[in-house]
Order: sequence, then structure tokens, then C-alpha cells
Amino acid sequence: AWSIERPPGDTAGCTFCHTSAEERCNTCHQRHQFLPSVARHSEQCKACHWGKDHRDWEAYDISIHGVVYQVNKWNPTEFDFSKKLADADYVGPTCQYCHMRGGHHNVQRLSTVYTSMGMSNADRGAPLWKEKRDTWVSVCDDCHSPRFARENLQAMDEACKDAGLKYTETFKVAENLMLAGMDEPMPKDLAPDWSGQHIWSLKIGAYHDGPEYGGQPGESGEFRMSNCSAVERICFGSVGYWQTYIMKGMAHGSWNDATYCDGSFGMDRWLVKAKTFAEEAIRLSEIEKKVGINWVPQEFWKKGDWLDESTGVKIVKEFPGKTIFDLCPEPGWLDTHHAPAEEVESLE
Repeated sequence: AWSIERPPGDTAGCTFCHTSAEERCNTCHQRHQFLPSVARHSEQCKACHWGKDHRDWEAYDISIHGVVYQVNKWNPTEFDFSKKLADADYVGPTCQYCHMRGGHHNVQRLSTVYTSMGMSNADRGAPLWKEKRDTWVSVCDDCHSPRFARENLQAMDEACKDAGLKYTETFKVAENLMLAGMDEPMPKDLAPDWSGQHIWSLKIGAYHDGPEYGGQPGESGEFRMSNCSAVERICFGSVGYWQTYIMKGMAHGSWNDATYCDGSFGMDRWLVKAKTFAEEAIRLSEIEKKVGINWVPQEFWKKGDWLDESTGVKIVKEFPGKTIFDLCPEPGWLDTHHAPAEEVESLE
């Protein structure tokens, strides 16, 4: 939804993959060539599966497996791309070897506990996921022992759990500021969100329900990348970027990536930023009370040339009293819960 709300020029990178490229054969097989041998190269996945919030290519590329691929891919005795995937005998795995094992085209079939790319706090060892985890191990044990594969799954579980604790704490810092009236600006002071409403951007479905969060019971807010307070933007980055870096890094064997600049150490910095912002907001609020300052948000939070191009503002102007849910014939496709209920642990 943080893409839906923005002008088309801002989201060219999103719409290219999610409209023109998605589910087309020639996205991977390449128009004019249409060779299976071309589609079997890992680089074919790179066109779409990289970037801030789905860091697959980067994680694979700098992993042990990715390095083996990069230094050997020109050697046909190590990577014979003329063979079908069912017959492949590579010196290291490609994206296609693991995710399209045997040549099938259901890429999600050989993934593990999805939960919105790691952004949901899930019990990754729950019985719900046993079949997926066993299938994951069956791919790894083409080259490794089952024990090795399960140990790496457990390592990913622990990394995601630790990251979840950090982002939950980051959200709590923001929530406490909002409930205390210290978050600036507040939803009521902002231009409407992508849906045409004034809901706290971190409400996220029913996880934070009640009138103090804006919207109707059970109605979801959604992350704002812009036109929000600094602490809310920090929360977005923490879960939308850092959390997914960690999950993708661990899933692809890029352990340094999951730890250092873009991983758990990055989440530490983001949590410190959120706490620092909160500390300063609380101190400033106390000073304003003592000197009698009644802070009023500036008008640029509500209107501006850029904001006028946003979806929510257009809805309010062109369809007074309506939201995007009223205008969509099947609003179910806009369900912004981050994972099915059975995937999510209690966040109490």
C-alpha cells in the first residue's frame, strides 16, 4: 500500500515487475531468444528479485553459493545450462535449482515460512510449517546432510525471532508516543493516507485496535514512507527493510548480510534512533508545557504539490465521504494484514 498511495512516477520500479513483467514467460526466457538455457541462469531472477524490501539477489550473490556460481558459471563442466533442471549437476545451487527444482514453475513451492518476507512474528517451528520445512531440507540434502540443513533453518528461526523482538520494541516506542499525544505530526494533522482516511500508520489491522488509533474496529492502517513522523518512518524501515534483510540473508546463506551493515546491527541502530526521537519528544513536550507553548502543526503536513498527487488526497477531493474500500468492488484484495492469523504469534 505504500506504493499504491504514490504518484506513478515514484513507483515505476514497483509497477514494472508487478504488472508488465509478472507472470510472463519472456520475463525469464527473454524475448527473441526464448531459450531454456538462458532462463536457467540466476541473473534472470535479478531483474525483479532485488532491492530494499526483497533482497533476494543481493543475499544470494554474496553468499557462499552465489560466489561459487559467479566464479564457475562460464565453465560448462561445472554449470551445463543446456541440461534440464531435472538433470542438472551443478557445482553449486542457482536460484532456479532450489526454487524451481526439477523444472516446475511454482517458485513458492520450495520456500519456507513466508510470513510477508519475515515481517510477521511467526512461530516458525509450528506444525503448520512442517511440510514446507521438510521440503526445504530435502533440497539442501542434495549436497548437504539433513542435519546441516535443519541447523541452518534453526539459525534462521533464531535470527528472525531476535529481529522480531527489536521491531516490536521499536513499534512500542512509537505507540507510546502516539497514545501520549507526543508524536508529531498526528494522523489528524496529516494529509489522508492511501485509503482516504486518517488512521495511524502503524495500526496494522487489529493488532492495535480502538478509537485512539483511528479508523473502525478491525480496519487496517498502513505504513507511510513519507508525510509521517520521524519515528513512524523509522518503524517502517526497521520492519520493511532491516527485518527482511535478516530473513533473506539467513535464507540464502548470506550470514554476514544478515548481521552487519544491513542486518541485525542495522536494526540496533534503528531502535536507538526511535528511542532517541522519543526521548527528545518527551523532553520537548515538558518544556512546552512549562513555558505555555501550544504547538500547532504546519500546513505542509496537510497539503502541498507532492501530496496533491497522492491517492488518498485524490479520493477525498473527488469522492467526498468515500474511502478506497468503498470504491473497490472487491476490497478483499486490499487486505493489509501481514499474515494469516494462523501464522502470527500473539503480540501481547
